[in-house]
Amino acid sequence: MAAPAAAAPASFAAAAAAGDQMRFSGREKQKDVRSSNIIAAKAVADCIRTSLGPKGMDKMITSSTGEVLITNDGATILRQMEVAHPAARMLVDVSRAQDVEAGDGTTSVVVLSGALLTAAETLLDKGVHASQISEAFLLAATEGEKILTSIAIPTDLTNRESLIQSAVTSLNSKVVSDNSTQLAPLAVDAVLRVIDPATATNVDLNLVRIVKKVGGTIEDTELVEGLVFDQGVSHSAGGPTLINNAKIGLIQFCLSAPKTNMENSVIVEDYQQIDRLLKEERKYILQLLKPIIKSGCNVLLIQKSILRDAVNELALHYLAQKKIMVIKDIERNDIEFIASTLGCQPVADAEQFDAAKLGSAELVEEVGTSGGKIVKVTGVQNKGKTVTVLVRGSNRMLLDEADRSVHDALCVIRSLVKQRFLMVGGGSPEVETSLRLSKYGAELGGIHGYCIQQYARALDIIPYTLAENAGLSPINMVTELRRRHVQGDRTAGINVRSGTITDMLEEKVLQPLLVSTSALKLATECVRMLLKIDDIVGVR
Repeated sequence: MAAPAAAAPASFAAAAAAGDQMRFSGREKQKDVRSSNIIAAKAVADCIRTSLGPKGMDKMITSSTGEVLITNDGATILRQMEVAHPAARMLVDVSRAQDVEAGDGTTSVVVLSGALLTAAETLLDKGVHASQISEAFLLAATEGEKILTSIAIPTDLTNRESLIQSAVTSLNSKVVSDNSTQLAPLAVDAVLRVIDPATATNVDLNLVRIVKKVGGTIEDTELVEGLVFDQGVSHSAGGPTLINNAKIGLIQFCLSAPKTNMENSVIVEDYQQIDRLLKEERKYILQLLKPIIKSGCNVLLIQKSILRDAVNELALHYLAQKKIMVIKDIERNDIEFIASTLGCQPVADAEQFDAAKLGSAELVEEVGTSGGKIVKVTGVQNKGKTVTVLVRGSNRMLLDEADRSVHDALCVIRSLVKQRFLMVGGGSPEVETSLRLSKYGAELGGIHGYCIQQYARALDIIPYTLAENAGLSPINMVTELRRRHVQGDRTAGINVRSGTITDMLEEKVLQPLLVSTSALKLATECVRMLLKIDDIVGVR
């Protein structure tokens, strides 16, 4: 009779074991989802890690249409990549957010996210709950931001030299690094022209227009106080190519005969009807041109039209007779910039055109270049509202990369306008922050303190990668760098050119504080979000 009594505890133990197994399988699923997310995100980080720093490698990106792009800009690489996994796409979004906020550090933020995910994975494997890791990482990021601010160097926008050095540091990691000493002053001057350094808290980069023209070399890149059009003057009817004391009109209507709808057609049966048609067309064109000629306009800008020709040969003939320069195919996106630069008003109706809507400039001339003709408008009346950077390059790929590099340099100066603090580069701020965070975590103690120490170790990925990409021994360099910082040398960093640890302040390797703080915050937010995900649910 003892058998049933023994069977009851045995069945209870089996049920308990089955319950434990069920609970374990649920946790196992969460673990698998987190592991999948972390692996996918780390794969993206590892992909662009080799592009970090002045000695980073470039990526050649080929599209399905056969277009080739060569760059080492993190945001550009990730934007072109076809990323399928949702967690990996989050890293692409982080890079894009860093590009919008700071304009630089797009590779650093992704590499940092990958390192923090590795630290989180280690903690998860040791049994630390994801919520506790997330809370600790938030504490670490907040403290890290305070540390970065405390070691930053205040700067002033009147100190042009420090601004140029920041732009040079940004450009040194680009394909066009050999021309950084020439492009950096252009970027600094462009930003300082469109703001008031004493009161500005942000920069509208829409006021700085970058015009690309194939031909020449990057040394031919110049800053133009006025406008540059990358197409030549329309002088098929023999119009002028140089105008002094220009009165400039900007129109958004077509100087050509109207067309019928696509479904309709006009049937001409005899010569009288042809003559009448030509006579009416001439009359219609003259009616459109009359207010333009009467206003005293001698340079006419015509917006690009899709439905019909913006200007026909007959209109060009009459305008050439009146010595009016014509520049057609102005893009709609450029209308606001042109109107702001020249002080003119866009006119959408011929009857509304008058002298009050004209802009003015001292000189409008067509200039021949090795890649074709361009039109320069200089001596504009309201200087300081806008500025144009004319970028030159021997081929399209180099030109596109120069364009992106100049934009990044402009964003670096904008970051300094937002937060007027500089930091040294070369992995110095990351190591200093890592050491102080480790100390903070040790003082805090507990699980949070341990997580913060892991977070601090993850920050070493930046100097480690800089050394690795430069062909140096990363372990030896980072160990020596940490030793120098422990001894109180806060500005010591990795000099990738000489392969030694030197004072980054003396080397003038500077970067904006906003780039580092933004990267730290965005990387931490991304990792915390990924840690909170325990399941992926697909919907139709």
